Amino acid sequence: MTSEMTQILRVGILGCGEVAQVVHIPTLTNLPDLFTVSYLYDISPAAMKHCQSRVLADGPPRLAKDMDELVSSPEVDIVFILSSDEYHAEFAVKALQQDKHVFVEKPMALSNRDADLIIQAERKSQGRVCVGYMRRHAAAFVDALREVGGLSEIVYARVRDIIGPNSTFVGQSGMHSIKFGDDISEEDRLDLERRSTEIVAQALENEVQVPVTKENINMWRMLGTLGSHDLSAMREILGMPRKVLGAKIGSPFWSALFDYGKFAVTYESGIDQIARFDAHIEVYSNTKSVRVVYDTPFVKGLPVTLVIRENLEDDPGAYQERTIRRTYEDPYTLQAKTLYSDIINDVPHKTSAADARLDLEIYRQILAAAN
Repeated sequence: MTSEMTQILRVGILGCGEVAQVVHIPTLTNLPDLFTVSYLYDISPAAMKHCQSRVLADGPPRLAKDMDELVSSPEVDIVFILSSDEYHAEFAVKALQQDKHVFVEKPMALSNRDADLIIQAERKSQGRVCVGYMRRHAAAFVDALREVGGLSEIVYARVRDIIGPNSTFVGQSGMHSIKFGDDISEEDRLDLERRSTEIVAQALENEVQVPVTKENINMWRMLGTLGSHDLSAMREILGMPRKVLGAKIGSPFWSALFDYGKFAVTYESGIDQIARFDAHIEVYSNTKSVRVVYDTPFVKGLPVTLVIRENLEDDPGAYQERTIRRTYEDPYTLQAKTLYSDIINDVPHKTSAADARLDLEIYRQILAAAN
């Protein structure tokens, strides 16, 4: 690929569910100078046809008869894996074996075993993996990294993500999202159930070494979905914690306390039935605090803001609070632009497969502390 950003990347999408319909297809089609959707595959033929009708391009994308047809097609440069979590590892490995670039929604994998399979396949491939941690691409978060890097000494940090049901936000997004599934074969249904049972047993029994209870299964899933956004961002802005000092898991809320040596980080999260989005990460020093405030990503145009609180330099007794909205471009769009730039310029993705594997270690520590 040329270093000049003139090439349009052809995207093959595996998985035509809600996140494809509400987020990725609109984002990709809004960037026609960077991407074109050339291929689709889903185990639901109706979902495929619906997504085909949503793609605005020179011509409708082709519908693959199976996953192998899509990942091996010369008409695909990058594979977007938006399927059920249980298929992420298999699809990513097969795409990498065809030397395709891979974008995979979080969680990249639900076990260390599957994460390692992806990492090993990437080492042998000309393609590279990017994991969908879009919050880390928000302009406010990138600005916060610089602000936190300039703090004299961190004394505390807080990670919070308490939200209402996603269906509320999706329903108000203006996107025409339809759930399919009645046309999925019994064979595919049984395969998904089998994979789900096996992956959870591998992760909890063999790797985390905690009982495979309903509570632990639910927590592992929630950490891999909602939790991955917060904990991945925490890792980038603060590094890996030394250990988990304590954790309380359960539904609908959970929390943990992380040890960072000279300071601690509280993590609190949950999903209830209140239609609001209360998500932020805030880092404190003795003289300044830096907060990134997120709103739902399913409604385009809602800004991610940076809030800085500190005393005035020339008057220590005077307090100031600044809210900075650098752009209305949403994190998914910024993520897609960065993905394109990284591929064209052969730059490693910061949200790489190896990076995503670190999240699994934090999940392990949380469940171990809670059990």
